[in-house]
Amino acid sequence: MASVVEYKGFRAGYHCGYCDSKEGKASCGMWAHSMTVQDYQDLIDRGWRRSGKYVYKPVMNQTCCPQYTIRCRPLQFQPSKSHKKVLKKMLKFLAKGEVPKGSCEDEPMDSTMDDAVAGDFALINKLDIQCDLKTLSDDVKESLESEGKNSKKEEPHELLQSQDFVGERLGSGEPSHSVKVHTVPKPGKGADLSKPPCRKAKEIRKERKRLKLMQQNPAGELEGFQAQGHPPSLFPPKAKSNQPKSLEDLIFESLPENASHKLEVRVVRSSPPSSQFKATLLESYQVYKRYQMVIHKNPPDTPTESQFTRFLCSSPLEAETPPNGPDCGYGSFHQQYWLDGKIIAVGVIDILPNCVSSVYLYYDPDYSFLSLGVYSALREIAFTRQLHEKSSQLSYYYMGFYIHSCPKMKYKGQYRPSDLLCPETYVWVPIEQCLPSLENSKYCRFNQDPEAVDEDRSTEPDRLQVFHKRAIMPYGDYKKQQKDPSEEAAVLQYASLVGQKCSERMLLFRN
Repeated sequence: MASVVEYKGFRAGYHCGYCDSKEGKASCGMWAHSMTVQDYQDLIDRGWRRSGKYVYKPVMNQTCCPQYTIRCRPLQFQPSKSHKKVLKKMLKFLAKGEVPKGSCEDEPMDSTMDDAVAGDFALINKLDIQCDLKTLSDDVKESLESEGKNSKKEEPHELLQSQDFVGERLGSGEPSHSVKVHTVPKPGKGADLSKPPCRKAKEIRKERKRLKLMQQNPAGELEGFQAQGHPPSLFPPKAKSNQPKSLEDLIFESLPENASHKLEVRVVRSSPPSSQFKATLLESYQVYKRYQMVIHKNPPDTPTESQFTRFLCSSPLEAETPPNGPDCGYGSFHQQYWLDGKIIAVGVIDILPNCVSSVYLYYDPDYSFLSLGVYSALREIAFTRQLHEKSSQLSYYYMGFYIHSCPKMKYKGQYRPSDLLCPETYVWVPIEQCLPSLENSKYCRFNQDPEAVDEDRSTEPDRLQVFHKRAIMPYGDYKKQQKDPSEEAAVLQYASLVGQKCSERMLLFRN
């Protein structure tokens, strides 16, 4: 299925959630009926983000608070001292039920999409962007089939519905390597679900014991341990006793058998909604509603369940399960944090070919003392590292927008190493190189090469694909039928924002 979008154009003069400006925000947006994960990956690499099915791009040199796309490099990530404090605080709470004394500091990373999205979402509600999506879907499908473009076979429905749950059992101290993925293997391929998954917690503990024995007596106990058939360790022996622990060591530290609490993390597919997602939707909504009332001071009657669904559950991303992709597939998911059998937090994420993209986080305010914003970000970084083991190209963690001019939004730069996206050439630049320029100006071109240009700029707009009157055609043919000069301006603006590659792959809906 090709991506189908309806460009809504330039919007300015609406409320900014980052500063006091009531009408200083400016962006361009489009309504996405459907979108492939590769198209969305390419779009966020050009500064776009999604809010439900609305995909928007800030006009960086005009908006009051320029929003720079930021990504972390998880493979090189090392937790800072403050990150370690948050992880240790969680472990103490799980093990002994310890609650930090005194008032808890407000954690800046309470949601990756932030208050500003409320402004975007309010704008979305005002825009007349609703169309007959079912009719449009049928029309597109019919057109693709008639054009012979729908050559790819859809994954079996059973497979899509069954690849929607990933559980990480934190309470038992099991690491992310033992994540369970419920799938329906193809004949002769895939894991046998009747057999236990490899690398259980017990094996990990034995492995760590083997490493300890190896350091104490490399020739003796180690040989006996290996004779039992245990595989070589995935974790290299520590060169020094004071070598810092890895992120995984800190997250999955073993808990006592009589631990006070049990934390479990489940990743469920939200679009199309899996059975697990449907079964927990109401409980998840209640957490979100309470979060909005306590943290963001919303009245009790908002948001409604339909608003919640439209904002955080609906997604234009098509579910894809390629053989070289992660076991859970690509698309949109909710990462649910279950404490003692109830949901206390939900991270909304997109799993894309090159990254895990954090969309939003909401949590039960009663557990604010656990710094769930920071904790969930560290968990998502670890999750990205885990997915990378199966899909080597998936190696980045996108944190949304970095806004240097807004003090409460600068925290994202603390997850190092990280890069910011140049708003003119769309190349990634290490954040350390960007900060001096941002101290002098809100809007900056990070690429220091004055001759550099956007390599994927729109150079052949006539090749752009248009979906008009149930027919797919290149823009070169479509414009011959149009007499309104504003139509050409809108299409060319769209092409310049999405780039040449996406303009040729995605279908621009015009009515």
